[in-house]
Amino acid sequence: MASSTVTAQQTERSFVLAGEEQIKPAASDASFQSLARGNRNGTLKLRGIPTFSDPLEKRKWMKEHMAAAFRYFGKLGYGEGVSGHISMRDPILKDHFWMNPFAKHFSTIKASDLVLVDDEGYVTEGGAQIPINEAGFMIHSEIHKARPDVIAAAHTHGIHGKTWSAFGKPIEMLTQDACNLYGRVGVYEDHGGIALSQEEGRQIAAALGKDNIACILQNHGLLTVGRTVDEAAILYSFLENACHSQLMAEAAAANGIPKKIISDEAAKYTADVAQNPHNLYTEFQPEFELIVEESNGRVLQ
Repeated sequence: MASSTVTAQQTERSFVLAGEEQIKPAASDASFQSLARGNRNGTLKLRGIPTFSDPLEKRKWMKEHMAAAFRYFGKLGYGEGVSGHISMRDPILKDHFWMNPFAKHFSTIKASDLVLVDDEGYVTEGGAQIPINEAGFMIHSEIHKARPDVIAAAHTHGIHGKTWSAFGKPIEMLTQDACNLYGRVGVYEDHGGIALSQEEGRQIAAALGKDNIACILQNHGLLTVGRTVDEAAILYSFLENACHSQLMAEAAAANGIPKKIISDEAAKYTADVAQNPHNLYTEFQPEFELIVEESNGRVLQ
């Protein structure tokens, strides 16, 4: 599409497509509901990912949460110059996605600052009219092409993630929190420099694979994906923290202190619950609410 202008026909058709995305409603998801205890008659339930009858309202909600994800990354120190990006598939124009503007600090981003780009990476109408990061498009566009289940993808150069990436190895199940990622982390065992070619993006997408929720990019950094932008953001902090723990454990092990690895059975048991899309969305909500409060609602503007 040459323009992001939304017609009534496009809205109706695209919203039908969005309705085909299969995530079980939170109220009927027994695995998700087992994480908390409500009242005796079972009517007090966890809310999980909300649903929308109006696709434009859904877009607005998604942009607000994307802006909060950037500010969360800013608080955690993931910003470094112009590096780092989150992308989010538009719920109406399925071949378009949202990205952060080039050279704007994560901690200052508002919903209105987000940029809408088409399938060829060109800035379109409907979002902020600011250039985007070329390398970001090359990575994210290939992921969205290869993984129609992915709504959002996140990549930055956090210090612990990029340091652990130098080993070109997956993380070990050293902690219960690391088990949140069990069996779903790929490794891109190459580094072609700054990703300014589609081929590099394709190779990263291939390393991510068809089912993984994260990928360690050797000598580069981390990448996470999610069925909501909230999921991609919280998974990124989980993986960055797991890399931090791994680095400290390796340093201790080098001095003769043996590591104890969580068994596959225990790790899988944890992952089966933790990797639920409603749970990963909910994991981010305390951070979302705090960012809205700290910014006096400015992040939503």
